[in-house]
Amino acid sequence: MFSLVQKRRWFYLLSSIIIVPGIAIMIYSVVTTGALFRLSNDFVGGSIYELQFTTSGATEANIRDVFEANANDDLSIQRLGSADANRWSVRAAFQDTETQGAILEGLEQIAPLDRDSVRIEQVSPTVGQEVAQAAFVAVIIAATVVTGFILLAFREVPNALQYGLCAIVAILHDVLVVSGIMSLMGLLLGWEVDALFLTALLTVVGFSIQDTIVVFDRIRENIPKHLGEPYETIVNRSILETIHRSLATQLNAFFIMIAILLFGGDSIKQFIAILFVGLLTGTYSSIFIAVPLLVSLQKGEIPFFSSRKPTIQAVEA
Repeated sequence: MFSLVQKRRWFYLLSSIIIVPGIAIMIYSVVTTGALFRLSNDFVGGSIYELQFTTSGATEANIRDVFEANANDDLSIQRLGSADANRWSVRAAFQDTETQGAILEGLEQIAPLDRDSVRIEQVSPTVGQEVAQAAFVAVIIAATVVTGFILLAFREVPNALQYGLCAIVAILHDVLVVSGIMSLMGLLLGWEVDALFLTALLTVVGFSIQDTIVVFDRIRENIPKHLGEPYETIVNRSILETIHRSLATQLNAFFIMIAILLFGGDSIKQFIAILFVGLLTGTYSSIFIAVPLLVSLQKGEIPFFSSRKPTIQAVEA
């Protein structure tokens, strides 16, 4: 039988090679920018402009010049649709009505605006803070619910708490990988964390825990069926019996996301890219982190959290 869990230390090393630089990048981002990521107006507050020009002539450079002339240095400017559409989205600092009027007058010097199509939204910093707090609480609640469900579902399995701990570690693994990538892209390409990023992150958590529970459940079923076999053999058998299901489910999603990345609109590509990375690391962590970590706990390889005896011995007793 092909061995997977016996190579668990290599999987731990691979994850460390990815996660440790990601944490270093986030620390660097905090030192240089004051935040783990570049934050959008959804979190820091500001004004969002959706502009429709009636003729060509508007470019990112001359739009930026108009906003910077009105004391707006921290900008996010994005073209909406094709170049012929002449539509732009601009995120700027929070502004009063007088400043907004001056900006619109400056934009009119670039090209005529369709004033009926211009939309300006204001997001207060207070709303942004509430969104961030709600996202943090949502992740905590998700981890708590996952642990409670596993304790209930695996109550007849010795050391059921360890299954919950391993699932949470897998979630933390995925969050750290996605956060590190997002922080890096913020520094390199100016990507900003917005509500869609939180949506992608929570989706990743859901997919990851689903795959993890599938393998854990197969381990639970195989323990009484294969009494006398080493625990590692049972776990390895369970992975091989379920890996095709995990890969088939994720590959379908990957193909769709690749198509969207290649042919979709610019406004959604960042969300899809983060979701793609998250589902990729979620699939990896379910098979190569959560389950091997369970073996390490059962074999007493991790101090303070490990059981004295492997699960299979407890069942036989």
